[in-house]
Amino acid sequence: MKKTYRMVLWLVAVALLAMPFGATAADRGPDELVFAFHVTISPAWFDPANTPAQITPYGILMTMHDAVVRPYPGERSGPALAESWTESEDGLTYEFKLRPNMTFHNGAPVTATDVAFSYQRYKGSGASVLKERVKRVEVVDEQTIRFHLHKPWPDFMTFYGTTATSAGFVVPKAYVEEVGEDGFKKHPIGAGPFKFVSHTPGVELVLEAFEGHWRKVSNIKKLTIKSVPDTDTRLAMLKKGETDYAIALSGLVAEEVKRDPNLKLVETRHASIFWIEFPEQWDEKSVWSDLRVRQAVNHALDRDAINDAACLGFCPPAGVIVPRVMDYALQTEPVPYDPEKAKQLLAEAGYPKGFDAGELVPIPPFFVVGEAVVNYLNAIGIRVKMRTMERAAFYAAWREKKLKGLFVTGAGASGNAATRVEAFIYSKGAYPTGGYDDIDELFLKQAAERDKSKREAILNRIQQLSKDRAMFAPIMDLRALIGVGPRVVEHQIHATPLHPFPAYEDIVLKGQ
Repeated sequence: MKKTYRMVLWLVAVALLAMPFGATAADRGPDELVFAFHVTISPAWFDPANTPAQITPYGILMTMHDAVVRPYPGERSGPALAESWTESEDGLTYEFKLRPNMTFHNGAPVTATDVAFSYQRYKGSGASVLKERVKRVEVVDEQTIRFHLHKPWPDFMTFYGTTATSAGFVVPKAYVEEVGEDGFKKHPIGAGPFKFVSHTPGVELVLEAFEGHWRKVSNIKKLTIKSVPDTDTRLAMLKKGETDYAIALSGLVAEEVKRDPNLKLVETRHASIFWIEFPEQWDEKSVWSDLRVRQAVNHALDRDAINDAACLGFCPPAGVIVPRVMDYALQTEPVPYDPEKAKQLLAEAGYPKGFDAGELVPIPPFFVVGEAVVNYLNAIGIRVKMRTMERAAFYAAWREKKLKGLFVTGAGASGNAATRVEAFIYSKGAYPTGGYDDIDELFLKQAAERDKSKREAILNRIQQLSKDRAMFAPIMDLRALIGVGPRVVEHQIHATPLHPFPAYEDIVLKGQ
């Protein structure tokens, strides 16, 4: 079977290499870079106001926009538009001092008024918890802004200053009010290292270096990010020199890159993870409300084999849905692979011959993981068929709670264990369809706890409870694999902690 699949892959790759996709390396200038995305680029990602608890939009946002405090090379969360900040002794006030003489791409100055405006219009993941805890925002002067909290909240800087949310990203108030929300998405203006040039829906986003960026002027003068959802097409483009990077490679395609002496396969080190969701576990009429059935799914998965097949061994099997690289993550072993135990649990739940579980949707484009999960579930008698969706449709269905039964999903936004609990475990978060009162109480308790060791103990307890109750079936921490072409001398993939995308402005190409 594996030999047959390899032959099919080889034939597809040969066919794709014969097809015209775009400009090759020889057709590009020495300062021009092409990056092949694994999904269709959404104009919603041009505006930080509605960013979900996912990492992919930040591959776009952090090109055009900058934040008060954010991750950048060498810093999980460091001074960006703000040159410094202070926290009051009582933990109730945070004051930020902006760098002098900064401008947006249109020449307008970056001011504290823009910071306040951007925070107030933010409606993305984490907005509710921020608005609940922030009492008011005070513009002291055009370079100084203060956030006043109702009570001490040790995670304010985590929610505001990492990719856990995009609440700290700053857009120009006057321009947004002039062109409107839709006009802003059509032609975004920010303060990031690259300026918007054009967007061809479903094809590409073109950017150029912003000469006035506070940190540095980019080595790359023209950056083109292409929408290439098909994995085989990304491989063919990389081999032909039509892209310098191809992200989210897996399985045999990743192996092909690894074997090619002209290419590099680089694993990322970000906070991403795959798991199975059981959105109907709180519905008493659903089969998924039975703990034993959810436990059976956990025992059905050979996580080591899934890692080898999809991730070439780079992705460690997971025991909880908080990636082990995050602060306060529970360092625990995954549920052991035991198909006989899984069948026994199903029999005890009243399903000795298994049951039909309908469709399983995997997060696009990680269909190799989805296929593996389907095969392991079928093997124990949980009969499912895989149904694929386009990425934007998948996320919309997840947020709107339209995905039923069980599905494979993932997340890669930064932060810590508390930000993951808030988004995916806390019943009032953006994604859960239900929750547990005791876990909710623990989440609220840790949010006010300023002692780090006590917070860690509470967050570890939440994660252990989620494991004991089989709220999820964690699969593996994702080390997304990126193919890098021969023009790239310094790829910068590991430059920004807990971030899978390279620092585009720091990439060095041959001849530079």
